[in-house]
Amino acid sequence: MSLVDWVVLGITLASIVIYGVWKSSGSRNMDHYFLGDQSLPWYHVGLSVMATQASAITFLSAPGQAFSDGMRFVQFYFGLPLAMIVLCITFVPIFHRLKIYTAYEYLEQRFDLKTRAFTAFLFLIQRGLSTGISIYAPAIILSTILQIDTLYTTLFTGGLVIIYTVYGGTKAVSYTQLLQMSIIFSGLFLAGIVVVMLLPDNVGMHKALHIAGSMDRMNVIDWNFDWDNRYTVWTGILGGFFLQLSYFGTDQSQVGRYLTGKSVNQSRLGLIMNAVVKIPMQFLILLIGVLVFAFYQYNQPPLFFNSYEVKRISESPLSKEYNQLDERYQAEFQERRKVATLLAEDSENPLLRKQVKESNQAMEKTRDEATALMKRNNKEADTNDSNYVFLTFVTQHLPKGLVGLLIAIIFLASMGSIASAFNSLASTTSVDIYKRLINPNASEENYLKFSRASTIGWGLISIGMALYAGKMGNLIEAVNILGSLFYGTILGIFVVAFYVKWVKGNAVFVAAVVAEVLVCLAYYYEVMAYLWLNVLGCVLVVIFSILAEMLLPKQEEKATLRGAGGG
Repeated sequence: MSLVDWVVLGITLASIVIYGVWKSSGSRNMDHYFLGDQSLPWYHVGLSVMATQASAITFLSAPGQAFSDGMRFVQFYFGLPLAMIVLCITFVPIFHRLKIYTAYEYLEQRFDLKTRAFTAFLFLIQRGLSTGISIYAPAIILSTILQIDTLYTTLFTGGLVIIYTVYGGTKAVSYTQLLQMSIIFSGLFLAGIVVVMLLPDNVGMHKALHIAGSMDRMNVIDWNFDWDNRYTVWTGILGGFFLQLSYFGTDQSQVGRYLTGKSVNQSRLGLIMNAVVKIPMQFLILLIGVLVFAFYQYNQPPLFFNSYEVKRISESPLSKEYNQLDERYQAEFQERRKVATLLAEDSENPLLRKQVKESNQAMEKTRDEATALMKRNNKEADTNDSNYVFLTFVTQHLPKGLVGLLIAIIFLASMGSIASAFNSLASTTSVDIYKRLINPNASEENYLKFSRASTIGWGLISIGMALYAGKMGNLIEAVNILGSLFYGTILGIFVVAFYVKWVKGNAVFVAAVVAEVLVCLAYYYEVMAYLWLNVLGCVLVVIFSILAEMLLPKQEEKATLRGAGGG
């Protein structure tokens, strides 16, 4: 990067941290630290919800996902609007009425302590692991730019977010997210324009998308019903609905966002804003990836996009073999560019479409040989480079200043989601574990100190997980696979709590434990595509809860908030 880019990047990141700390003005108690005194308007809530979900993974990995697999990932979000409607009707009014810090407090009132603790435990595992992946994404950026190991950039990235999250709590998170999303939308708009401008003069956006479509990159809709296909309309609407409902309705990183709303209506409006904006935003992010794919039909792409791994093999005894593969790859690209240029003039020609596909397949075969060579050189090498595609394009082809801005955008997205995750992990640990089980009679000051300490603790744990994240493939898929292992079970517990009023705590606890084991087994043996695991977990909890209630010895009736589930 140029000096101008470094200045833009440094000023943007420093401004976010200073702004968040200043606006939050420190935290006086747990209400302020975790709920922001429930004082935020709907647009704050909406942007905060979006920023929590839209991590650096979204802006770093989603274009790479579209580059390698096309637009079909957008179907993942088709269940989101339905989930938002259910949340607005049921979850939001219940959580606001109960005046809770975390979603899991309600479960003790409805069931018992062990169900609350088990659900909180599942959340802590899932969110702690997923946050590690979120930290790793921006660490990739610094590692690529500085050509240093991701160990050091991971420590820097995680530490930066810990600073203002520990100091300001949820209000610092929310205020920084408002500014972050404003910059992000502007930067993405500029990135889309620049990609189109960099295409050859005779290839506009329309032809670029047509060429990408001829190579199966515009596969937005797939109506086929296939248990093993990860992204279809059905997995998106059904599996995605269950995943999004569980994520936004039971994951404290999101519940904590809309609990900061001034009222039930302000929280609802924030969620509706997310439902309206999220799918178009994700579509445009994926579209940028497809345009980058079209760009590399006419401009030489690297044999491997992860420059750090390329540097390592270039300095190894296998460098000569790698260079030979690189020369072959460049020659294959020249052949493909000739065909792609002809295809731009006659995009309906079936022979040209066939030839350009064959050229792509030849280049992919050479890439496969290169990654195999990297594995020979180092068994621990990160050979999935889809996370580096957009980053490589940004750093090598965008004008000065804009490079720094776009990298800052990816950092901002990461900081927003990581800060929300730290805050939610700390609130669940403090409220559901420490305050409820370990030290229920401590002072408010003691709870606040523990909350800050647990924020630091979870930050360190997540940084540790981030050091392993490079082995998990495409990050945007990895984080959703992790969520799918737990979200269905958690959602099932809340569905029983809200709608199956006669089921008691012992039954739902046994059902949840058994369902979680079966979901993990289904994933391990690859019984179905991962999005269906969300449906499986939820349905199993509901069915097993009903069966267990009929078969287990009856619990003594206890005072519960039975009226709370009416929505």
